[in-house]
Amino acid sequence: QVQLVESGGGLVQAGGSLRLSCAASGSIFSINHMGWYRQASGKQRELVAAITSGGSTNYADSVKGRFTISRDNAKNTVYLQMNSLKPEDTAVYYCNCNAVRINLGYASNYWGQGTQVTVSS
Repeated sequence: QVQLVESGGGLVQAGGSLRLSCAASGSIFSINHMGWYRQASGKQRELVAAITSGGSTNYADSVKGRFTISRDNAKNTVYLQMNSLKPEDTAVYYCNCNAVRINLGYASNYWGQGTQVTVSS
C-alpha cells in the first residue's frame, strides 16, 4: 500500500503563513503527480495546487501568487507554502498523489487523512 502523512496545519491569523508537508511511504515504485486539495465546510473538495514529477505546477486561481507547491522526489514529499492567508482559505487540506506500486503495472490515486487549516480574521 501507499500511505500519505500530512503535517503543518493549524490556526493562523489573516495575513499569516503556514507550510504543509506530506510524505508518501510504502511499496512505491514511482510517483507521478502530487497535489493538495481542500474542502471547506459545506463545500466540495477542490484542487489547490499540483506538481508533476518534472516540476511543472498548476494552481487554483484563488491561490495564485500566495501559495507555492514544491516537492522533494528523493523523499517522496510534497510541500505547500501558504502566504497571505485569508479566512476563506479555511478548510481541511488533503494531500494526493498518483503513484505506481512495486510489482503493479498501473498507477492509482492515494489520499492523506487531511489536516485542518483555520485562518482567523
